[in-house]
Formats: sequence, structure tokens, C-alpha cells
Amino acid sequence: QVQLVESGGGLVQAGGSLRLSCAASGSIVSINAMGWYRQAIGKQRESVAAITTGGRGNYADSVKGRFTISRDNAKNTVYLQMNSLKAEDTAVYYCHAAIRNTNGYEYVYWGQGTQVTVSS
Repeated sequence: QVQLVESGGGLVQAGGSLRLSCAASGSIVSINAMGWYRQAIGKQRESVAAITTGGRGNYADSVKGRFTISRDNAKNTVYLQMNSLKAEDTAVYYCHAAIRNTNGYEYVYWGQGTQVTVSS
């Protein structure tokens, strides 16, 4: 069994910063790509950022220059540093990871979501 546990969400004023973390645990053999999606009320879930095993990140245009994704492979953890937050960044943020488990199969696992609220 594999779990992704997120932390770091909360309420922040516009212009502020937050750092999200997502730690994977359980029957893990290896982790491939990791990343973050978000879903605001009344909107579809959208990709925010993703990172390869080697550390190459890619970002949605709406967050480029403000958000930075990183990972610690030794800790099976992915991070999202969010700076210069805007009201439109308000959403539930979900981490995801492509994980090969001890059964030998690779699946995409999801975290439970963490609320980020930016007040203007």
C-alpha cells in the first residue's frame, strides 16, 4: 500500500508565501515523476507543476516565476514553494506521483489535498 501525505497549506495574504510538502510512504520500489495539481471551486483540476526524477521541473504559465517545485528522492518527498501568491491561486492542491510498488506495477497515486487560501 502506498500513501501520499500533504502538508503546508493554509491562509496567507496576497503577496505572501507558502511551502507545500508531500511525502510518499509504503510499499515503494521507485518513484518517477511527481507533481502538483490544483482545483478551485467551480473549476476543473489543473496541473501546476511537475518534476522528473532528475529534478527537471515544468510549470503552468500562470505560476512560472512564482512557484518552484523540488524533490528529495531520499525522503520520497516533493515540495512546492509558492511565492508572490495571488487570490487566484486559492484552491485545493493535490500532489501526485508515479510509483512502482512492490508488486512491480507503476501507478499514479494522489494525496488527499491541502487547502490554500490567498486573501486579497
